[in-house]
Amino acid sequence: MLLRALFALIFITAGVLHFVRRDFFMRMMPDWLPAHRLLVDLSGVIEVALGVMLLIPATAQLAAWGLIALLVAVFPANVNMALHPERWKKLNPIGLYARLPVQGLLIYWAWTYTAA
Repeated sequence: MLLRALFALIFITAGVLHFVRRDFFMRMMPDWLPAHRLLVDLSGVIEVALGVMLLIPATAQLAAWGLIALLVAVFPANVNMALHPERWKKLNPIGLYARLPVQGLLIYWAWTYTAA
């Protein structure tokens, strides 16, 4: 339960940060996607909702599947971040690429909560 709560807190925090640091998340968005602000706000709301749902036993399994879908959906933004290090002058370009496999680890972590 402690690890599930930690995982949920990661997403709840990230979701809130979509509103607190909107500019950061807007810079992550690939140019080919429309409505950047709407997508950033929507993904923030979804992250918070799924994080909260993960804490509720009755909705935890559904939340885990939702988090997997969300992590897959936002992966292009993470790739875009790595491809445009000039937008991230305070971050090490190697770190921008190194964080890509973390998505896979997060997907695996979410998957561990999909069993009934």
